[in-house]
Amino acid sequence: MTDTDHHEHASSRSERSVATLGGGDPEEGTLWEHLVPRDVGDEQWSRFEGNVAEIFSAFGMDLETPGTEDTPRRFLKALYDSTSGYEGDAKLVTVFPTECRGGPDCRISQIIEGPISFFSLCEHHALPFHGTAHVGYIAHDRIIGISKLTRLVRVFAKRFTLQERIGQEVADHLVELLGAHGVAVHLEATHLCTQMRGVREENSRTWTSFWRGNYEEEPGLRDEFLRATER
Repeated sequence: MTDTDHHEHASSRSERSVATLGGGDPEEGTLWEHLVPRDVGDEQWSRFEGNVAEIFSAFGMDLETPGTEDTPRRFLKALYDSTSGYEGDAKLVTVFPTECRGGPDCRISQIIEGPISFFSLCEHHALPFHGTAHVGYIAHDRIIGISKLTRLVRVFAKRFTLQERIGQEVADHLVELLGAHGVAVHLEATHLCTQMRGVREENSRTWTSFWRGNYEEEPGLRDEFLRATER
């Protein structure tokens, strides 16, 4: 991506986001994943590309072959795209009313979505980790579109982050957005930082689960949710 291409890319996303605010399908009316495009100037982008080229060359890459001469630029573009989650605002997810009309004990049976695939970059080594998430909640008087559960996971995953943080952020934002009786998030991922370096655990996977509300208090709900993640 040239400097001009980079800025046109960010600008067009911003324009699309603004253009879609208000009106249309409430499920798709706001491109809330790309509301705050990052501002990386032409001078910065050129400097970053030169820095990456210097590092790759020092580490042994021959940057004068047809296959590698554009590698620093491609690497930066891939890194930029892989961290687009910083541009989103999870609080702008559209919510809808349920049949509950304010009664404190009204519960809608749990909603579970998954597996939701995600790809992220570890904040310790900037190496990828990837896997699947399952998200569940017990609605009270608000729900969100099923597709938004996928988008919520990916807004938090496409950053320099940790598996534990993704789960906590998804769970806490769902509680805040929905006022749900309970929220459950389960993630299973493979971490390249443990497979490519360090202990080199080639077949290891990491599981993390997060419980809020009724899921903390009712083992039966947790069991039902975890059984759904195994199907």
